[in-house]
Amino acid sequence: MQETQTPTQTRKENTFLSLGLNIFLPALILMKGSQWFGLPPATNLVLALAFPIGYGCYDFLIRRKYNVFSIIGFVSILLTGGIGLLEMSPQWIAVKEAGIPALLGIAVLVSLRTRYPIIKFLLLRDEFIDVNRLNRELDATGNHNAFEKLLARCTCLLAFSFLVSAILNFVLARIIVVSPSGTEAFNDELGRMTLWSLLVIAVPCMIIMMIALFHLFRGIKTLTGLEMEMLLRDAQKKA
Repeated sequence: MQETQTPTQTRKENTFLSLGLNIFLPALILMKGSQWFGLPPATNLVLALAFPIGYGCYDFLIRRKYNVFSIIGFVSILLTGGIGLLEMSPQWIAVKEAGIPALLGIAVLVSLRTRYPIIKFLLLRDEFIDVNRLNRELDATGNHNAFEKLLARCTCLLAFSFLVSAILNFVLARIIVVSPSGTEAFNDELGRMTLWSLLVIAVPCMIIMMIALFHLFRGIKTLTGLEMEMLLRDAQKKA
């Protein structure tokens, strides 16, 4: 009998669309909206915030899951826009840019002490990996405790990537964003910082996260004897 899949199993999120609508497009509007559309700063901020809010609500209705990128995008845009509207010191941009990844790193570590570790949400999602089969193999081999220790090590690597991001974000913001907030030069500097962050910050952090992922997959093979192709949903469908 063919297994019936629920909408949450069949509906997959488009990662590039999510990043675009939650992070990059709102940031672009926040930085260039007044210049392009002649919007006042407050209206510009509301427009920028509408994208992560709208996408987050849409994604929740479709997949019945909270969208982490929408939450991060909303908080980031709100803080950046608030700093510009209040004409605060540009140093606060550096604090904000470092604070968000630092808080995420702390949240990743703290989640280890809860029933829902973030590492499982990010890397062991049932729509991507056959979690039931993984648990059956761990039961059969008696390696559940060893698997939890493996997750803890991968979690530390993930938290370390956020720490690296926080440090690089702070340094980059302090170097680039030097003009008074609320000015056109300030907005242009935010744009340059966003572009440079893709290279200076995203690449090192992605490397660390790939190392964590490789360590996790290799550990799963050691503990269960299963190749990752045997657990990945897409590979199972092709087979």
